[in-house]
Amino acid sequence: MLLGVLSACVLGAAVLYVLVVWLIPAAVQHSAWAALLWHDVIVERFLDFITGSTRPQRLLKAVQKNASRGDPQSVISAIDRFCHSSEWAMNVGDEKGVILDSVVCEVSPGCALELGTYCGYSTVRIGRLLPPGAKLITLEFNPDYAKVARQVIDFAGLQEKVLLVEGPSGDLIPKMKEQYGITTFDLVFLDHWKDRYLPDTKLLEECGLLRKGSILLADNVICPGTPDYLAYVRSSPRYESKYFKSHLEYTKVEDGLEKSIFLG
Repeated sequence: MLLGVLSACVLGAAVLYVLVVWLIPAAVQHSAWAALLWHDVIVERFLDFITGSTRPQRLLKAVQKNASRGDPQSVISAIDRFCHSSEWAMNVGDEKGVILDSVVCEVSPGCALELGTYCGYSTVRIGRLLPPGAKLITLEFNPDYAKVARQVIDFAGLQEKVLLVEGPSGDLIPKMKEQYGITTFDLVFLDHWKDRYLPDTKLLEECGLLRKGSILLADNVICPGTPDYLAYVRSSPRYESKYFKSHLEYTKVEDGLEKSIFLG
């Protein structure tokens, strides 16, 4: 009897191991909603429970352990290794990050805006490429994310180039000119709540924060998707848009970036 119970337990553990280590990860690599459900809900909540910490806190520890202080590229590499080998996170990621880098270098912005800081990964990618004297303002609604992001930004040595502001983007955008002395943004990177892409873009227009030639670069336009935003920038005579096909961060699920030039 006991032998039978033990055999059943061993068999069950073996099946569970195969599912968790091999079959499920392989399946979610190619399914958008399966990937988001698995990585961003099931695994994250399970690890939060058993470790007594949050994913951003675990990511920060990986940076502090594996990166070199004052070296932004080492911070990026440490986060990418963490996300590939330990735990998925909703950064722009290394593959789409190369596209982001190329746009930042192309624009060479004197003043840039990031909507959605999360843990500071894309903030560091942008900040390290800014020309001398340039400034990046990054907005984050979640105070727990902002707390981690500040430490990541400081660890990378970019605190003089980056201003992290906490609060809802809809409240903060209208205050940019008065409180932060912004005339217009050369580059805006959208990577926050997907249902805020379109209203915040219209708000930037209404507040006169875009000039002719300003670039909007939007992440996750396919997964999870921003259909209303894409319809707007692709049909509006005020924009010239181009889609850069890629993959959802650290998976094989299709995703991409939409680059839109404001024509005035």
